[in-house]
Amino acid sequence: MASVQDIGLSAAINLLSAFAFLFAFAMLRLQPVNDRVYFPKWYLKGIRGSPTRSRGIMTRFVNLDWTTYVKFLNWMPAALKMPEPELIEHAGLDSAVYIRIYLLGLKMFVPITLLAFGVLVPVNWTGETLENIDDLTFSNVDKLSISNVPPGSPRFWAHITMTYVFTLWTCYILYMEYKTVANMRLRHLAAESRRPDQLTVLVRNVPPDPDESVNEHVEHFFCVNHPDHYLCHQARFFSWLNVVYNANDLAKLVAQRKAMQNWLTYYENKFERKPSSRPTTKTGYGGFWGTTVDAIDFYTSKMDILARQEAVEREKIMNDPKSIMPAAFVSFRSRWGTAVCAQTQQCHNPTIWLTEWAPEPRDVFWDNLAIPYVELSIRRLLTTVALFFLIFCFMIPIAFVQSLANLEGIQKVLPFLKPVIEMKTVKSVIQGFLPGIALKIFLIILPTILMTMSQIEGYTSLSYLDRRSAEKYFWFIIVNVFLGSIITGTAFQQLKSFLEQPPTEIPKTVGVSIPMKATFFITYIMVDGWAGIAAEILRVVPLVIFHLKNTFLVKTEQDRQQAMDPGHLDFATSEPRIQFYFLLGLVYAAVAPILLPFIIVFFAFAYVVFRHQVINVYDQKYESGARYWPDVHRRLIICLIISQLLMMGLLSTKKFAKVTALLLPQPILTFWFYRYCAGRFESAFSKFPLQEAMVKDTLEKATEPNLNLKEYLKEAYVHPVFKGNDFDRPRAVDEEESNPLVRTKRTSQGTTRYNSEASSSATATPVANTGSPRLM
Repeated sequence: MASVQDIGLSAAINLLSAFAFLFAFAMLRLQPVNDRVYFPKWYLKGIRGSPTRSRGIMTRFVNLDWTTYVKFLNWMPAALKMPEPELIEHAGLDSAVYIRIYLLGLKMFVPITLLAFGVLVPVNWTGETLENIDDLTFSNVDKLSISNVPPGSPRFWAHITMTYVFTLWTCYILYMEYKTVANMRLRHLAAESRRPDQLTVLVRNVPPDPDESVNEHVEHFFCVNHPDHYLCHQARFFSWLNVVYNANDLAKLVAQRKAMQNWLTYYENKFERKPSSRPTTKTGYGGFWGTTVDAIDFYTSKMDILARQEAVEREKIMNDPKSIMPAAFVSFRSRWGTAVCAQTQQCHNPTIWLTEWAPEPRDVFWDNLAIPYVELSIRRLLTTVALFFLIFCFMIPIAFVQSLANLEGIQKVLPFLKPVIEMKTVKSVIQGFLPGIALKIFLIILPTILMTMSQIEGYTSLSYLDRRSAEKYFWFIIVNVFLGSIITGTAFQQLKSFLEQPPTEIPKTVGVSIPMKATFFITYIMVDGWAGIAAEILRVVPLVIFHLKNTFLVKTEQDRQQAMDPGHLDFATSEPRIQFYFLLGLVYAAVAPILLPFIIVFFAFAYVVFRHQVINVYDQKYESGARYWPDVHRRLIICLIISQLLMMGLLSTKKFAKVTALLLPQPILTFWFYRYCAGRFESAFSKFPLQEAMVKDTLEKATEPNLNLKEYLKEAYVHPVFKGNDFDRPRAVDEEESNPLVRTKRTSQGTTRYNSEASSSATATPVANTGSPRLM
């Protein structure tokens, strides 16, 4: 284990980095020219105006008020002032609950740290085992861990007792937080203003019918089976049917047109600044070669050509019957009717007429709406296999990175570096800084891969894609970052023998290695959790991109608004990262409590930073009403069980195996606790109570008796391809209110199966709308 000096050097490097980032942020946020970078959310809400207006030339760019520099750290108390109800209204429940995860870490680990330092640290420090072993190099950090307790010592009773105390406290905090978030969600849904997704159901796997189109089939089905509540439906027109080829063409045209628009804006701005000469460009790729032409005329003609091609492509889609996919957004007159449809099975065949709550319009992932049921199962099976190989193949680079922490291994592979490595400063950097930063670089490319895998699985909302990607990322971190770091970093030479051990020996092997890796994870916390969070608030990349766009592309105030990049909370990667810190805290609470203060600093610092970002910067892509919380709770329970199993494995190697059996009930009771919480609270995140739905419907009818729901819902779920263009939109099919009969083109009515054996006759056959299932 690294020495106190090694940890001190690493702490100094990361603290200086964090302070440098914070100081740069505090200065940059005060400058008027950066106002849209560090406060974009207020601009998007229309509350904040540009401070560069009505000012002198100098004051448009630089803040000359010296009093603001005196209070340059006032952003920290300001981030904590906004009460939680106001925060929910301002940023949404997803963001407010996300911030509570950091608060949960403080609630959990502050008492645990006090208990660990009050009870376990004295027990470990006075063990005096390491001092009595000859030829063993150790530091004072090692003496604070369980490694300093002699095998078979009754001192281990303190660790067993505190393990139970930590488990009980963790379960209590998790239960209270689950209860609080569930109540917050129910209150949020009850108080939420009317939204399209409250009255809409997504229907997938509409079965084919030889006599009717998808539009007619959907209309008939819901008029007959939901006669009192069905309002209308919007059949999905997909630009990419036939099948993917058309979508690729249209997407390329749209992307090319946007690129041409940016160049046209750039040259128009250039001409406005210097009207004496018109800008020129070359017709070759990137404007680097070819014939020299007038740039404005060239890109204007390009834009016209692309606009015509785009219109032709869209028109082809509109007139192609195959563009209508077997999926629809079905709207109802009431939330009660919507809840009944979304939460019940519509057909005796559970693979067709699949209904679920529609995501809010901005949350829809359009590409996956029409994937058949069987194909979904195959996709998810193949993705699971691919994920398995991804996780375990990634062990190879992780093993190499973690071997950097082993100086002997480096000297053996690269003997000519021995004089350099033995230098005190270089040795401290290698052991205290390099492994953490190298591991961080390896993890940068991972989220894109996992999100692509989730998209292949066929989920229909961005929020669900984020939740599935977070699940994959969590397991990747568990296997590669945690277990991989412990195994390969401390037993690289014995890896072959480790793989040959029976599964029952794995907790012992990992448990023995855990105390030896405490300092590595301390450095990782400082690199990723301290300096990394400070870099998040500085927003270097958005700052540079905004000023580039503002200099070369911005022509109007609307252009400047579009140049802002507020960003958003990336649930797919940020949630598992937080849970990794929970895992480290729970594992090392009874093993090496010295790690706990570093985790507390991370949670406290991240809480302030992300509260500021949520209030002033981030603009979320969607609002799911904190539906991700059951996943967060489940993963925290997994972290707790892993810590219990590893503690059992560690104690079993300390000649304390018989008493270690007292820890066996822990994972069993923890799993029972998880099942209890799931049964008690999880339904609040997946279902909408009919009682609450009826209350909202009754209130809405009383306050808005003349509300026109059809007009309100008409364009709520229009595909983005059809938005903001002057052409006919897909037709919303309304219920035939004035006609008590449901018309159909079918001539056979002898069976309830949907693959009709009807003849090819197209005569219309009225079916009485009695509310009972229609004979088909």
